[in-house]
Amino acid sequence: MRTLPEVAVIGPRRLTAGLDRLHRLDLRTHNEVHGSLQPLHLDSLAELAELIELRGRGGAAFPFARKLRAVVASARRTGAGTVVVVNATEGEPASWKDKMLLSRAPHLFLDGAALAAYALRATEIVIGVADDGTSSRSVMSALAERSMPTATSVVTVPHRFISGEGGALVRGINGEVPIPPGRKTRASDSGVRGLPTLLSNAETYAQLAIAARLGPDGYSRLGTPAEPGTVLLTVGGAVATPHVVEVPLGTPLAEVLDLCGVRPGPGVLVGGFHGKWITERAARSALISREGLAAVGGVLGAGIILPLSGDTCPLGEAARVTQYLAGESAGQCGPCRMGLPDVARALSSLTVGGGASARDTVRLAAGAVRGRGACSHPDGTSRFAVSALETFTEDLAAHIDGDGCGKPVKGVLPIPGDDATGGRLMVDWTRCDGHGLCAHVVPELIRLDANGFPAFPDTAVPPWLRPGARKAVAMCPALALRISKN
Repeated sequence: MRTLPEVAVIGPRRLTAGLDRLHRLDLRTHNEVHGSLQPLHLDSLAELAELIELRGRGGAAFPFARKLRAVVASARRTGAGTVVVVNATEGEPASWKDKMLLSRAPHLFLDGAALAAYALRATEIVIGVADDGTSSRSVMSALAERSMPTATSVVTVPHRFISGEGGALVRGINGEVPIPPGRKTRASDSGVRGLPTLLSNAETYAQLAIAARLGPDGYSRLGTPAEPGTVLLTVGGAVATPHVVEVPLGTPLAEVLDLCGVRPGPGVLVGGFHGKWITERAARSALISREGLAAVGGVLGAGIILPLSGDTCPLGEAARVTQYLAGESAGQCGPCRMGLPDVARALSSLTVGGGASARDTVRLAAGAVRGRGACSHPDGTSRFAVSALETFTEDLAAHIDGDGCGKPVKGVLPIPGDDATGGRLMVDWTRCDGHGLCAHVVPELIRLDANGFPAFPDTAVPPWLRPGARKAVAMCPALALRISKN
């Protein structure tokens, strides 16, 4: 997905209002579409967020009112000023909803940030982006059109999966390497320049701006009693056309899949790469909400929906993503630096005949990292991998008991750039004599099949195995092994 996906809606438009007629809302058209906005004092803003059950839309779903009050308590305790941070980095490769807001409706999330800054009497607003240029240019243009209640700046960090972690963004704003800190620190206690910091993602601030205009009763006319309002979803994977879709919470997931032209497949990934897999049957009965997706074993997360097609190996797709996630480790703790490569290797081995032992290793390695990392990356990655084993049971049995599912790995799930940039191992079978040396040089990647010939995943060589793969190529006696960029 190199360009912004199409924007669609089920039900009334809120965050996407006006985007059916205009590509981008400047300040004048924004005010015409959404109406004027009055600032709110701290207690009123916190009460509003509480009444509408506003939770962060970046994945963690932390209650916004509690976060707001935590910043206030920390500021009063220390006598320090406060900072408002908009996390628009969207490091998750499959997510485009925040990019859509930044590029097409920037004044909406700026309204929300302004509301928070006014209520907190913040000294600064910082908007963090991980950008190709389009989003930051749109935000800078929007800022030039309007006044903000305090100094406002845009900070760009590298586009990596872990850039979206709150602590990583705070470090990037502070001029440090934008990776999660080695220990868990709440931004509300010590964030930008050590000040109490209110940090939430772009959609959350946009929802706040909508709620401030509609009031709690008007806002709650859509959604469910427990989860009012709408949510933005990014729908990608095996779809006819990728979409960002705004839907009321409680909408059947089946309606979203049908809108985007999804055909039946083995399963759907919900919540993104730190989310969970659900079966096609579960997807057809699930509702879009935290409660609705939890009821079928899924998570709402960052609002990412990635269905698979029936012509790709689901375990192979999961292995590709797990390799990518292992390579995205900040390398600051053992569970992430060493544990995640173990999960990725075992899952890849399972796809090429590793058998029940590979399956068991996936579970053991995932269990060993769970709850022990310095950030949520090990937990999210292990959850993703284990969920694949629990969901794709027929394919798992075919890989363990037979010759595999017989389907290629088509690369349906989006990984930044071309995942073949690391190269793929290739064998010239007219030369290969089954010496087996390659499997001894890099056993994490290559195993020998029942006939003694090399077998390995049809995916890019992950970063931590590239030196071993190059060594295996160099040492192949028959010169049959090579690394192809194609």
